[in-house]
Order: sequence, then structure tokens, then C-alpha cells
Amino acid sequence: MQRDDNSSLEMLVTVSRLLSSKLELDDLLNYIMKLAARVVGAERASLYLIDPNTGELYFDVALGLDPEIQKIRLKPGQGIAGRAVSEARSVIVNDVDLDASHHKAIDQKSGFTTKTVIACPMIVKGNVIGVVQALNRIDGPFDERDLRNFEAFAAQAAIAIENARLFSSVKEEKRLLNLVFTRMREGVVLTDENRRVKMANETAKSFTGGTGADIAEMLKGMTVKPSLEELLSSDAGATDFECERNEPKKLYLEGSVVPLMRDDGHGVRTREGWLWLFRDVTERRKEELLSRDFLSLISHKLRTPLMVINGYVEVLAEQCSGDAETVKSIATITRQSRRLGSLIEQLVNFTAVESLSPENVERKDFDLSDTVCAAARDVASLYDDCRVNIYTQDGSCQSSSCDGKIIINVHTMPACTIPGDQSLVKKAVAELIANALKFNSSLVKNVDIAVLKNGGLPHVSVKDNGAGVPPEETGKIFNKFYQVESCFSGQVEGWGLGLAFVKKIADAHGAKIEVASAAGKGSEFKILFNPRPVA
Repeated sequence: MQRDDNSSLEMLVTVSRLLSSKLELDDLLNYIMKLAARVVGAERASLYLIDPNTGELYFDVALGLDPEIQKIRLKPGQGIAGRAVSEARSVIVNDVDLDASHHKAIDQKSGFTTKTVIACPMIVKGNVIGVVQALNRIDGPFDERDLRNFEAFAAQAAIAIENARLFSSVKEEKRLLNLVFTRMREGVVLTDENRRVKMANETAKSFTGGTGADIAEMLKGMTVKPSLEELLSSDAGATDFECERNEPKKLYLEGSVVPLMRDDGHGVRTREGWLWLFRDVTERRKEELLSRDFLSLISHKLRTPLMVINGYVEVLAEQCSGDAETVKSIATITRQSRRLGSLIEQLVNFTAVESLSPENVERKDFDLSDTVCAAARDVASLYDDCRVNIYTQDGSCQSSSCDGKIIINVHTMPACTIPGDQSLVKKAVAELIANALKFNSSLVKNVDIAVLKNGGLPHVSVKDNGAGVPPEETGKIFNKFYQVESCFSGQVEGWGLGLAFVKKIADAHGAKIEVASAAGKGSEFKILFNPRPVA
């Protein structure tokens, strides 16, 4: 007896070693089938797995059984295997003819005659994942020692199957991750907490000319804004950056860096690396530069002939003062010439600020209320029927003498000083006022302007009684050459650069723009300034 027990123990140790060496699920299931019969000296073994969706028992296709047998499914409680599942315990039947639960369909389809059965559920973490059976013990009936050995085997088989499934799941996830990682058009780099490169896809390597030992080496030869030190010390969830390289050819990259944090389970988070995302924006930058150069060239080239036209129009006006038709024609030429001059001036102004950045803005303290009032007067001077009312905090009002169908109300605030370029801010406010009048078809056009401080944040509000902006257009109105009209018909003067011009100036001053609008209810534009010390 002692020798038999030692033999059984050696068998189980061997079985454990063999099962743990198999991580591919298909190979493992076939191994379990072969070993199960050897463990208890049976003629044959069978293996059922549980379908997690239906709870039914089925034969896995990897076992290579007859297709007709593979189609058979047992419900919990059906057959000896189903009984082992429903009761979650092992079952020994040494005469299947006397057991009413024996499912004979499998014998009929396979041609095998089952006489004795030992069935053990395979359990992992309290859940039954399948049943392993040994059929027809070669030397006598199954006994309690067979049951102990077979239960030990079933436990090992269950763990091996679960490990194989986990391995398969991890391998599939890794395959999908590699598929996404390698085929992304964006460059992706993973670095550890010491900035060493752990992974980099081919796109990233093509941008940087190789992997490099760390991210600094990968970006060698590039100008990075903000600097690597600033990026790596940022506490933000994600930080945007730009890279520029001149040699061997011009390359512009935009990207984001995301810190990867690890939680120790006790609320303590530590950084374990960074994820870097790059995208090539070289062509877009080249187009922007070409567009800016073209606009600058065109606007300056048009100025000279326009000056000549204006000069000769003045001469003609003096010489033909007696001919009514000629006078009318010259007046039309003069009006259209001024319109063209205004369009050219818009182009010149926009090209001057298109490359403006916070670093090259001249910062001097100036009074925001005075600047807004000056902008309102400048716009009003372009109209013959525009009245400007300037209200101070003490309730007094200064009004222009004109009474017309255009009314600009300005509500000021004393001692509202901000740092920045006063001339640019004035132009931005003037553009908002002009925009409020230009796209307003009301009989009486009202523009209400206010200089306010909300929570210490100075801002300018420009509100009109115009047609408003449809919700779907709000995100587009700050794009270059865009107007809310479905097509540019020439009915509204301008290039569609006004709001783009305002946004450029706001961005350069670290300010934000908010829009509140609804079709038919007018619009309100706010420039919210971020006061900071003069550099």
C-alpha cells in the first residue's frame, strides 16, 4: 500500500510539472485528456468546459472530437458530468446502467461503451469552469483513493486552464496593443521615471532618426517648447509641446506628454514614467507660413496702386465739380476705394499679428476703460449716424452729438489697469464692435460694451442685438476667412478675419474669449484678461 501511495504521489508531481509547462490552451486541453486516464488507470478520459454565457457544458474543438459529438451540450444536472457541476462535487459511478443520469447519446455517437465513470468538477476561486472524467477503470472499480488522486488532478488542471486563459488573454491584449502601437500615424514613446526609453513605435523613430537611450537623446537637435525640464516637472495631467528641427530638413512636431502615475493602494501616487505623443505638422506649418507671406505680399502690393488711384480721384473731383454725373461717379469711386483700403488694412493688421506670441508682446500697464472708450469712438467715426454714450460708475454720461440708428453704450470702470500692448487690445475691441455692427440687420443697432471685474478678473463684454450665431457655427467663427453666411456673397464687407484677429491678440495676452449667442437673440463676446506683472 505504501508503494502504491508513493507511486500515486510521484504521478501527481509529474502531472503537475507537465501541466504547468503548457501555456497554450489547445495543447493543455489535449494534455489533460491524456493524463487524466493515466492518473487513475482508466481506458479513456473526457473533458467538458462551461460556457460562461449559457452555463452549458461543451467539448472544446481543440480536443479533435467528431463534429457530431462536438455539437452535444449538457445543461447543469444533465448526465453524470452535469450532476458533478450542479452539485459542485465529485461523482463515482461504477455501473452506469444503474445510474439514471447517465447520458447515452455520447456513447451512441462515438461507438464507445461507458461502464464506469469518475467525474470531478474543476474549480477556480469557487467557480466551476468545467468537468474532467475518467471512463472505465482498467483494473476493477474506482475507489476512494482514485477519487482523492483524481480530485487533486482536477484541481491542478483547473489552475492550469485558468493560467492558460490568462496567458492567452494577455497575449491577445499585447497583440492588439502592438497592432495599435505600430500602426498609429502619431509617434508614441514610453519612458520610465528616469526618462529612459522603454518603447517607441516606428513613426516616432522616423521623426527622431532612431530610438536613443532617453527622451533627451531622441529629441537631440530639436528645439522643444516648453523645455524638457519644464515638461517633466509639470504637475498637469497632460502638457502640450512643440518641437522644431532645421537640419537635415525642416520638421515641426506637436505633441503631448502624459505622466503615468502608480497608486500604492494607500492613496500615495508616484510617477513611474511618461507617455509621449508626437504628430508631424510640418506641412500645415509650411502652408501657414506660405499663407501669411502671401497675404503680407498681396496687401502691401495693393497699397501702392490704391494710393495712386486715390490721388487721381482727388484731382478729378477738383476739375469736374460742375458735372453732376461725373461728380456722382467720382464719389462712387472714392467710396469703393475707401472700402478697398479698409480691406487691405485688415489684411495688413492680420498678417502683423498672425505670428504673434506671448513672448514678443510689449507689456506696459494701461487703463482698460480708456482703451475701450477710444476703440468705441474710432468705430463710431466710420459711421455718419452713430451715437456713443459713455457711462461712468458714478452715473454720469458723456454722449456724442449724433443721433442715429446706431447706438454704442460703454459702461466703464475706474482704475482697471492691465499689462499688455494697448494698441493691439484697442484694435481687438474695435474689431468686436465693428463685427457687432456689420452682422446686424436691425433697424436700430445697439451695442452695449462693459468693462468689468469678475472675481478680480478684468474683462470686456461686447453685446449686440443682431441675428446671433447658430450653435453649430460657434466653434468655427474664429477660423480665418470664415463668416457665418453659407457662402461669401460680398454683401458683408470683410475677409472673415476679424474674429481670428481678435483671438490672436487675446491668445498673445494670455486672455480667453467666451461667446454666448443664440440665433435671433444677439451675441455677447467677452475677452477675459489674466492680470500679471509687467515683464
